Order: sequence, then C-alpha cells, then structure tokens
Amino acid sequence: MTREIDSKQITDAVKKLAVEVNTKLPEDMVSALNKALKNEESPVGRDLLRDLIKNAEIARKENLPICQDTGFAIVFVELGQDVNIKGENLVGSINEGISRGYKEGYLRRSIVKDPFKRDNTGDNTPADIITEIVTGDKIKITLMAKGGGCENVSALKMFKPNDPFEEIEKFVVEKITEAGGNPCPPIIVGLGIGGTADKAMVLAKKALLRKVGAHNSNSDIAKKEKDLFNKVNATGIGAGGLGGRVTALAANIETWPCHIASLPVALAVDCYAHRVGSTIL
Repeated sequence: MTREIDSKQITDAVKKLAVEVNTKLPEDMVSALNKALKNEESPVGRDLLRDLIKNAEIARKENLPICQDTGFAIVFVELGQDVNIKGENLVGSINEGISRGYKEGYLRRSIVKDPFKRDNTGDNTPADIITEIVTGDKIKITLMAKGGGCENVSALKMFKPNDPFEEIEKFVVEKITEAGGNPCPPIIVGLGIGGTADKAMVLAKKALLRKVGAHNSNSDIAKKEKDLFNKVNATGIGAGGLGGRVTALAANIETWPCHIASLPVALAVDCYAHRVGSTIL
C-alpha cells in the first residue's frame, strides 16, 4: 500500500539535519577522538586532539559550526518504493532544505554555480544527491557535510584484476602521505572497490558513513580494513599533520561486483569534523 509524504516534511527534515550535522559532532566521533588522545604519544598531537575535543564541546553547547568550512552537502536517500511524494519533487525538496538550513543556521555557503566562473550560489545548493530505491514505505535521509580540504584528497585508480591488495594499500598510503595535513587529520578513510569507476566513488563515500569502529560484515574485508588502518597510522602524519601515532580514526571498505577485466578502486577521505546525520520519515 502506498504511503504519502508531503514534500514539506522532507524540506523541514533536511533543514534540521543541515544545522545539526554542522554543529553537533556525532558521539562515535567524540569517542574516537578521546580514544585517540589516550593512544597518542606526541605532546603536540595530544594538545591538538584536546583542542579538537574542546572545539566540538563548544560547538554543541553554543550551536556553532564545528568548522568554518561547512562543507558540500552530500545527501544519501533510501527511498521506499511504496512512497508517494506530494508537492515538490524529491530533488527540489532536498535542495530547499539545504538552502534554508544553511541560510537560517548562518552556515558558510561554499558552492559555486560554474567551476570556471566561480560565482557563489548563495545558499550552498545544489546538494549532491545519491538515491537508492528500497523496499518499504519510508524515506531515510543521510546528510554528510564534506569539507573541501578532505574532498581534494579523493582519488580513483583502475587496477589490473590480478593486482594484490598490497598494491591498493600502497596507492592509498601514497595519496594520504602526499596530502599530509591538508585533509585536517585525524581522518576517516573510505575505500570503494569494484563496480565501475563512478560506482567505486559512490562506494567510497558510503564507506565514510559507517560508525567509527564498525567493520565490514565480511571477515576478509574486515581484516583488510584493519591492515589498511594500521598502515595509514604508520605514516606518522598525526593530528593536523604535525606528527604522531594517530593519523586515521577508521579505515572502511565497501565492495561491489565488477567486470572481469576491471578492478576500480576509489579513495574518499573525511576530516576530524566528520559531520554525518540521518533521519527517517
């Protein structure tokens, strides 16, 4: 049986999410930063981690942005096949919510209309909307506000089908080492493996959505996550790129079937201001 949802509900939910993710660091991230503080041996790294934790506390208490870069709004939608949206269409409803949230929440607007002319859209739209049709009569909306510094570390490489995972690890470590402090570590590493080139990039961003500390349900993939996590932290980049044991708080991998001739690997990185939130309508 079809369930009707007014598009205004979607707009209101996205508006609320836009403000919440930018001002309230998720509890799993706060816990991960506190754990990192216990594990870090570098005095400078420990001082910076304390500052990041304090910054998150102030942002939550004062309802202020965690970071001055309030990100590109990336919206993941799980749309139930039995949902009928009344009023504005899905994309329009989401973009209206982003627009209102960023304007009314006094969040920095960072999106330009044209990649060459660089004129600001004025309301942080359009959002990057990734939609998946699922069973049921509900809509799950997940918003990730992704900063420019960490987005600039994104990378894609088409490996040979028989390349070992060690080559993939080498690729990731090289990219993260080159980036140094630019993505504002400690970071979350997301890896998408399989599919096509564009599918791999979506998988990599989806990998970032997982709770810190949660591993892939496939035990072989989970082991690869742990190995990659250890290798990234062995770089010694540390918090803020100032050196230390803690460069990454998590390394997550998502996979997908791929062509016999291909092995696409995409890297996505998110910063310490890992701003993610979800709601279900």
